[in-house]
Amino acid sequence: MTTAVDTNIFVVLWDPEDKLNIPIRSALDTALARGSLIVAPPVYAELLAYPSRSEAFLDYFFKESGVLVDWNLDEAIWRAAGHAFQEYAVRRRKQREPGPRRILADFLIGAHALQNGFSLLTLDDRMYRAAFPRLSIVTI
Repeated sequence: MTTAVDTNIFVVLWDPEDKLNIPIRSALDTALARGSLIVAPPVYAELLAYPSRSEAFLDYFFKESGVLVDWNLDEAIWRAAGHAFQEYAVRRRKQREPGPRRILADFLIGAHALQNGFSLLTLDDRMYRAAFPRLSIVTI
């Protein structure tokens, strides 16, 4: 079983002061014991934007931790992300949804997991459940 990993998991993993650091380590270990870990290209790109993160750091980290980067986002993923983003935009306009605005990268991450039959390890289960009801979500 392959588990896709969302950006927020690594952000907390790399912050030893975060109270979720230990549960995230455990969740990653559990997911790795069941199969492989993978990230979509938007996760890589988002992580590159964080301070002290470079391509060399990310490449080394992913290689050493056994996390694969799946650089391929085919047409089905783009279409699924576009539809989910469209539905989100309609919901947000109708309901004036509170909370942070979502960006296309969030929907690409969810569509990548769904279209490939992966589960998704995330701290943002509410958004992904609304956008991708059939997606298997692993939470902390």
